[in-house]
Amino acid sequence: MGHKHTKDEILDGALAAAFDDGLSQLTFGRLAKRLGISDRIVVYYFPSKDDLIGEVLAAVGAELQAALAPAVTAPCGDHAGLLRAVWPVLARTESDPVFALFFEAGGLAAAGCEPYASLVPHLVDAWIQWATGLIAGTPSYRRAEAEAAIALIDGLLLMRQLGGPEVADRAARRFGASARRR
Repeated sequence: MGHKHTKDEILDGALAAAFDDGLSQLTFGRLAKRLGISDRIVVYYFPSKDDLIGEVLAAVGAELQAALAPAVTAPCGDHAGLLRAVWPVLARTESDPVFALFFEAGGLAAAGCEPYASLVPHLVDAWIQWATGLIAGTPSYRRAEAEAAIALIDGLLLMRQLGGPEVADRAARRFGASARRR
């Protein structure tokens, strides 16, 4: 019998496929063909497309949080402090594909397409929860500042995707953040 793929190997293949072709093109059949396996193996680990897309988005979020963790070494005082801490990492070219997927998922959710319409609000809330843990203060202050930070960061990242890095970097500088080129 041939090689048995693990769930992690299939998820890695799904991530690569999403980065290459976009989330909207990710199907069991295309993923199975890409990996050289039967689509039944994919379905064994991911019983529905919702499960597959949900795990892909969760993996992208976890990757991003791991990349940002070294940028915030102490709690920030407010949304502007968090932006200043994380923008140099977010403004790197390597981060662009992650946010292209995030905004693709957001666009599909805004259009009412499932599973995105159900999954993306949870993704946004997880992003806000993550930011809440990086801001000092009372719980309500931290939540409000995290929401402001994520709104600002997502706006700058969307500007980066649509208008280009220079436009987003100029806007970020107006907010007191700068992207150090690496």
